[in-house]
Amino acid sequence: MAKERKSLGEVHKSIDTTKKKTILGKFLAFMGPAYIVSVGYMDPGNWATDIAGGAQFGYTLIWVLLMSNLMALLLQSLSARLGLVAGLDLAQANRMTYNSVVNFFLYILAELAIIATDLAEVLGMAIGLNLLFNIDLLWGVSITALDTFLIFFLIGKGMRKMEAFIIGLIFVIGASFFVEMLIAKPDIGEIMGGFIPSIPNETALYIAIGIIGATVMPHNLYLHSALVQTRKFNKDEKSIKQAIKFNFFDSVIALNLAFLVNAAILILAAAAFYKTGNFHIAEIEDAYKFLEPILGTKLAPILFAVALIAAGQSSTLTGTLAGQIVMEGYLNIRISPWMRRLITRLLAIIPAILVILIMGKEYVGNLLIFSQVVLSLQLGFAIIPLIHFVSNKKHMGKFVISLPTKILSWLVVLIIVSLNIKLVFGEVGNWIQSDINVFVLYGIVFPVVIAVLLLLLYTAFTPILKKVKDQSLELHGSLHLEELDAVHYHKIGLAIDFSGMENRIISSALSFGNEDTTYYLVHIVESATARLWNETSEDAETKQDLEMLQQVKHYLEEKGYKAVIKIGYGKPSNAIAKIANEAQFDLIIVGSHGHQWFKDIVFGATINKLRHLIEIPVFIVK
Repeated sequence: MAKERKSLGEVHKSIDTTKKKTILGKFLAFMGPAYIVSVGYMDPGNWATDIAGGAQFGYTLIWVLLMSNLMALLLQSLSARLGLVAGLDLAQANRMTYNSVVNFFLYILAELAIIATDLAEVLGMAIGLNLLFNIDLLWGVSITALDTFLIFFLIGKGMRKMEAFIIGLIFVIGASFFVEMLIAKPDIGEIMGGFIPSIPNETALYIAIGIIGATVMPHNLYLHSALVQTRKFNKDEKSIKQAIKFNFFDSVIALNLAFLVNAAILILAAAAFYKTGNFHIAEIEDAYKFLEPILGTKLAPILFAVALIAAGQSSTLTGTLAGQIVMEGYLNIRISPWMRRLITRLLAIIPAILVILIMGKEYVGNLLIFSQVVLSLQLGFAIIPLIHFVSNKKHMGKFVISLPTKILSWLVVLIIVSLNIKLVFGEVGNWIQSDINVFVLYGIVFPVVIAVLLLLLYTAFTPILKKVKDQSLELHGSLHLEELDAVHYHKIGLAIDFSGMENRIISSALSFGNEDTTYYLVHIVESATARLWNETSEDAETKQDLEMLQQVKHYLEEKGYKAVIKIGYGKPSNAIAKIANEAQFDLIIVGSHGHQWFKDIVFGATINKLRHLIEIPVFIVK
């Protein structure tokens, strides 16, 4: 069977839990994915909805936060189960379940959800920088592009380093709001009253749906199903059951911490603004400005801004990683990790910049809340396929979810989809009564709403009416093995750069060849003179390189091998490719230079460029 490409391949199964002997040791080894996921539940988008809810309705909407958190716990546990049992992320599972056309639209919707998520994080980070350091919002948004390199750096250091970094930021957020709560001194009795469900009016419903969208986030379902696969564990029934249990406890701890942070933001807004009659405060900047005069201390706004920057910085990791998972899972597009993450970030930065330039900075707060409502509208398209898959015994085996869990999961879907439909029809009704252009209403709005509803119905009922094929996910196409013969290499190129790897390159080449093989000793002269004059150059470096190649050739001929020297000039990747194509090599062997990261940018990455310029196998010696 063809080797399947795994979710987040750079860190797949990079943390070995099998070496831990004690229960505590194993639990600690599994802890981590839920904390990365949890930062998405306390990102700047949550701040906008929590502040608006607390300032306008006091403690009334705390129950919405609690309900959202319980929904999140259920759904994240299902997502983790999918990754642990099936070894697939949600995007890959959808590719298996639905046809290519539906999957394309599901990818677009998932990408929109991630853009909305990243948009909130970009704006929140920019607002935090503006409040604390007086950096212009436009510059702040641009600075967030650098987060891409931070993510690349952290994931290069391994999952444990990334998890530690994120937990550190969560601690900063939690500690900041703990101090804020002590300063604000909220009424405990009234807080408890906020756990009684009630929706005062349509505005409260809009904010409540925004809170649900900000709490139960679609991209986190894709992310969690991939992150749990960074743990290596045995695949017997007992080990899988233990992994599911440990990840559930991990989710309980992490998501409850996120709930406490969200509750603290709403309570702070209620105690500081609602109680003092400042119902109009619905934006982060206003909250920052009014905290000092209302609470009577300069510490409050500083802690608020620090926590906001930490939330934006930590949340950006989840959005960009989810972007990678969604793109690879749905489209199977192979591009370098840094490019994937940069694309994800630019898709959020561009809309933010356009809104600031065209509509003005005063619309940033509205854009934050709108981004969370967009997230809520996308939820059904992530939750419904997830529930279908973990309910399928063919794919989940003994670990299919129980009937009570299935009923509870579909109840969550019903609540979320019903609220969303009510919101959509309410908004469309408002547009009908307004002076909106008739063409826009009947030519764009109605068709889009109908198409989205039909897609939602399709994703909900197709797996029920039509049995999902019992097949493995084809990430590389189907495999057809025929009668195979051993490959004989008659022309083998050896890229010799005198970096100290000559012996390993030569010994590797000899193991691939036979008595009929000719070994081509390829060396590229990179001196300034050689680059200018090519083969007419007679500088010292060219002469010395040629002498050393003659020594290698003489050594091979003494051993009974056929050897030919090939000298190239200029850029190594292009020069090697030119020689290989002209001489019609069957195989080329190159040594890994060993540097990476920014050194690749400075010194070049010969191997990656070379393999795109030739159509023969490249063997890399490290």
